[in-house]
Amino acid sequence: MVAGPLFYLGVGSDAHWLATSDVPLFISRRRLQNRRTFPRAVTRWVLDSGGFTEMHKFGEWRLSSSEYAAQVVRYADEIGHLDWAAPQDWMCEPSALAMSGRTVAEHQRLTVDNFVDLRQRLGLLVVPVLQGWDYDDYLRCVDLYAAEGVDLESERTIGLGSVCRRQAEGDIARIIASLMPLRLHAFGVKGNAFVANRDRLVSADSTAWAYQARYNAPIPGHTHKHCHHCQVYALRWRRRLLRRLDQLRLPLDIG
Repeated sequence: MVAGPLFYLGVGSDAHWLATSDVPLFISRRRLQNRRTFPRAVTRWVLDSGGFTEMHKFGEWRLSSSEYAAQVVRYADEIGHLDWAAPQDWMCEPSALAMSGRTVAEHQRLTVDNFVDLRQRLGLLVVPVLQGWDYDDYLRCVDLYAAEGVDLESERTIGLGSVCRRQAEGDIARIIASLMPLRLHAFGVKGNAFVANRDRLVSADSTAWAYQARYNAPIPGHTHKHCHHCQVYALRWRRRLLRRLDQLRLPLDIG
């Protein structure tokens, strides 16, 4: 059991939040890749590789591991306060498999191979990610890492992929429970699943606030039509989520 989950607020579109936010942030490489200059971070943050979009738009990674590693190093140096970066993992949702034309096993193999390559290039700045779809897939992914000499139990953080689009919270809980005592970060986990698995996660991230804001009226006094790019709305949503944990009297590291 971990001491309490660290929650990274997913940044919808504005990388400048790195310079204005005092809470941990989660931001996609795709929000940074076309910028000439970068904000200096005043908070800790995590870099998402943008794999979900790569898989669902192109069915493959168009960026080499050396190019990705160079970007990570630049972000770490020029933005600062980078906790870790995700590898170029291959999602295993049925929709991602349909785009790539590959199997779950092939996506897992590609994910592990990429991590091994990036660990040589980036050291501990990159973390391993477990990919799968069915319950047993994740256990097979653990075995793939072991075969490459990666001791997952010694890793500070391990990403848990292909859970953000799952609707069955019981399935998420079962997968997480089967992977204990690994120190898991749940990518894009929904609020209810985050709270339900609070004692089994080391960290999580979510941009669910942006989806919620897109279909609701803006905060009173705000002039935009919706608040799906609004930092004020995002921070209010985060406070409500963390208040649910406070009410359960659980230890929580909020950065």
